[in-house]
Amino acid sequence: MKKVLIPVTNHATLGETQDANGTFAPELTHALHAMLEAGFEYDIASIHGGKAPLYGTDMEGDDVNAALLSNDDLQNRINNTIPVNQINIADYDAIFYPGGFGLLSDLASNDDFARLAATHYEDGGVIAAVCHGPAALLPITLSNGEKLLASKSVTGFTREEEVDFGTIDNIPFLLEEALARNAARFNKVQPWHELVLTDERVITGQNPTSAHAVGKALVAALTN
Repeated sequence: MKKVLIPVTNHATLGETQDANGTFAPELTHALHAMLEAGFEYDIASIHGGKAPLYGTDMEGDDVNAALLSNDDLQNRINNTIPVNQINIADYDAIFYPGGFGLLSDLASNDDFARLAATHYEDGGVIAAVCHGPAALLPITLSNGEKLLASKSVTGFTREEEVDFGTIDNIPFLLEEALARNAARFNKVQPWHELVLTDERVITGQNPTSAHAVGKALVAALTN
C-alpha cells in the first residue's frame, strides 16, 4: 500500500493581512481524490500540528471538493495534523504539498520539513506540489549541498495569476520569481490553464486547475 505525506500550512492569513487563508481546499481535495481512487493511504502534517486552516471550502459546483470535505476521516486529519517532529519519513512513498497562500509564510522557509524532504528524495521518494505548493521546495537542500530545485524544471502559480486573483500586493514574495531564480527552469502556460511537469521524481502543477492532474501524475510515478 502506497502512502503519501501531505504537509500543510499553519499560517491562517494571507501574508501579514487579516484575510483568512491557509491551504486552498480544492488543491488538496482534487489531488487527494486521485490518490484515494488508486487506493493510497495518507497522513496530513504541519509544522506545529493541530488544526490546519483551510479556505476555498465552499466552492460552488465543485462536487469533488464538497464530497471530500464532508468526509469525517479527512476532517479529523485536518483538525489533528501531525507535527513535523513526529514524522518518520521512511513511512512514506511520496510527499505532496497542496497550495494556498499560507505556506508562503511558513513551509517556504521551514528547515524541518525541508530536511525530511531531502532525505525522502535521496532515498528514491517522489515529491509533488501544486500552485503555491512549490514554494515548499525552495529550502530543500540535498546532502551534496545543492538545492533540490537547482537541477529541476518546474512550474507554479504565476505573476499573471497573482494579478488576476488580486493578491499581488499582499503576498510575502512572488513565487514565480523565486522559482525562476532557484530552479533550472521555470515554465508556465496561459493563466488558469492546466500545466503539470515531471522532472525525475519532482512533480509540479501551475495552478488550482492542475491539482487533479498532479494527483494523477503522483499516482503514475508510484505505480508505473
